[in-house]
Amino acid sequence: MKRRLAVALVALAVAAVAGDAEAQKPKRIAVAVMDFEYGTLDNWWGQYDIGKGMADQVVDALLEDGTFSVIERKKLDTVLAEQDFSQSNRAAPSAATMAKIGKIKGINFIITGSITKYTTERKEGGLRVKGIGLGGGKGKAEVHLTARLVDVSTGEILLSAKGVGESKKGGSFSFSKGGTGVGMGSSEYRNSALGDAQAAACTDLVAKIVAKKDRLEE
Repeated sequence: MKRRLAVALVALAVAAVAGDAEAQKPKRIAVAVMDFEYGTLDNWWGQYDIGKGMADQVVDALLEDGTFSVIERKKLDTVLAEQDFSQSNRAAPSAATMAKIGKIKGINFIITGSITKYTTERKEGGLRVKGIGLGGGKGKAEVHLTARLVDVSTGEILLSAKGVGESKKGGSFSFSKGGTGVGMGSSEYRNSALGDAQAAACTDLVAKIVAKKDRLEE
């Protein structure tokens, strides 16, 4: 009897400690990531929406870091369609768009951004298929991003950050002007200098956003 009582008391103590630890665990801030604006860049990639691909990579970097919780993008799609949300609106959504987004449960903050540099240089020597450089040639790429975290209820910009990625990784990549059907998720892109630079830029951007997260708790 005494032994069972002792076991029960130990179990209660463990549960109490676990409960206190859970209560003290900081609540993660929920954010939604908009597709990045890229209107300042030359349209050398054809019809491919690099801003959407960039947003997907930023989401992956946020999830990998774990500081923020990320709202599923499909919650935004209907609102953006209703607002006729164009590529040129991505960096600075209108008040009407912000008001609509603010009504979506769980979304208090959004990350908007722009791709300010997205360049690649390629030295011949590799195999080229349908506008894609595959291996052999040497690549050099730079990707620069800017982003802002915005309170959807007030429109106030709470923080801004810049991400930079550079790579001289072997194997270059370029989207053909007619569109190749090969996206940023492909192994060819990930293994290229441009894909490597983009991953580095997104990681750098997220690290700088996380470093400033205390501004959201003030």
